[in-house]
Amino acid sequence: MSSDEAGRVLVLLDGSRMSYAALKAAAEIAGSTGAEVLGVFVEELNLLRSAGYGFAREVGASSGVSRPFDPAGVEQRMQRLASQARRALAGAVAPYGGKHTLSIARGHVIDEVLALAGPRDLLVLGRVGWSSAPGARLGSTAKGLVRRSPGRVLLWCEHRVLPQGRVVVFLNDHREANSRAVQAAAEAIRYSHRPVTMLLGAGPDIPPEERQRILLELGIPERDLRVRSLPSTDPVTVAGILREEKAVQLVLSRDCSLLQEPGAERLLVALNLPVTVTP
Repeated sequence: MSSDEAGRVLVLLDGSRMSYAALKAAAEIAGSTGAEVLGVFVEELNLLRSAGYGFAREVGASSGVSRPFDPAGVEQRMQRLASQARRALAGAVAPYGGKHTLSIARGHVIDEVLALAGPRDLLVLGRVGWSSAPGARLGSTAKGLVRRSPGRVLLWCEHRVLPQGRVVVFLNDHREANSRAVQAAAEAIRYSHRPVTMLLGAGPDIPPEERQRILLELGIPERDLRVRSLPSTDPVTVAGILREEKAVQLVLSRDCSLLQEPGAERLLVALNLPVTVTP
């Protein structure tokens, strides 16, 4: 498959530590697939508008000091962050010799990213942005893009990679959604050759012919595929099973039952592992 057919790797850069961690992951993925990296930096329109009000003030995240929120200062900070994003993008891609572009837009972050993303693109996001405490929750931008992106979204986080860790795929009763999740898992293990665990919700086991098709698509031997049935999609139960499986990445459809459960967001944060969400 050519890089054009495979799509690009998009990464949202907002100046946060987690966005640069996501950039590193995006560069590595693009380096292994030959895809182009498109960095996206959005000058948030609402932030710029807020700075225009005379009473607007901002509070330093670490200092707690309140100071005037003036338009000129915001513009300068945006320009500085854009320059940093351009340098970081070039530096991250350089070791792999791939193509890269930085898109700078002004508007609402979700809308601007969706205007660029296509169904074959992989969108890589740090799980929290500059306005959130690291590890506290999924950022609102990440949640919005997971729900609306036409292609796959990789929610990246800094994590400890287990040598014998497994890629875990959550399947449901939707055949096309399952197929997209298996394809995403195949890409995740293409170069790492990690074993895979398929988690099944309520219902029958995978038929033998379907199991063979999955093995063929994943490109792994029978011994590297484990299938487990979930007694419940309760987040606490799922978290326990993922830890038993030594999961290093979770792959699931955005329509799967797990994401509909109360507490699913807290589960994703608590697990502290990369999560790929497919359409």
